Amino acid sequence: MSTPRYFPVLPAAGVGSRMQADRPKQYLPIQGRFLLDYTLDAILSYPAFEQAVLVLSADDPYWPDSEYASDERIIRAAGGRERCDSVLNGLAALQGIATEQDWVVVHDIARPCLRHSDLDALLGQLADPGAILASPTRDTMKRGVLRDGCVVIDHTVEREQLWHALTPQVFRYGALQQALTACLAQGLSVTDEASAMEQQGYQPLLVAGRSDNIKVTRREDLALAELFLSTSLSPHS
Repeated sequence: MSTPRYFPVLPAAGVGSRMQADRPKQYLPIQGRFLLDYTLDAILSYPAFEQAVLVLSADDPYWPDSEYASDERIIRAAGGRERCDSVLNGLAALQGIATEQDWVVVHDIARPCLRHSDLDALLGQLADPGAILASPTRDTMKRGVLRDGCVVIDHTVEREQLWHALTPQVFRYGALQQALTACLAQGLSVTDEASAMEQQGYQPLLVAGRSDNIKVTRREDLALAELFLSTSLSPHS
């Protein structure tokens, strides 16, 4: 049996409108470096990854200033209208490089605090049809409803089987490409790669990951990511 190969795909074509910044969030600074460069650090320093696909907007003016702009391990792909379109474009860039049985490791570019220990756990438990990093819900969960212009509690939701979906999310190259293509053709909502696989009848494995693997979405998340990155003795431990 051949040794499995892993190909990270990093969607990075978003504009980050919720940050209300003058540039996409992946190019916001953390201690003088682009957020994107921390994420690429975590991915490209992991021994199992020899190359990575970075999906960027065609007219991205910031990428040339990245620390990794000239790194030959990076395969560039053009961004699409939605995240799922960008991921499909990233998969297309692997045509002729990855086989259908190779693994694709999709990771949010806006999650710069990814640890190698989480990658070890995820890839160590990996089996068909694939797996995702996730975090068990610890808070009491409420279902809200709109009433008289306000959101009020409808009922409390049992949290025992609820998980926060994180990334990376890892699936076979051929299966993920087929699932995303089928969902788009059927007009189905694709919120992440796992949701595309679920809608094709698969049940991906949930692998518990660190809670500091946060996604930078709002301004306060940037400060929290900076704290996590600055207090860790080894950023990829």
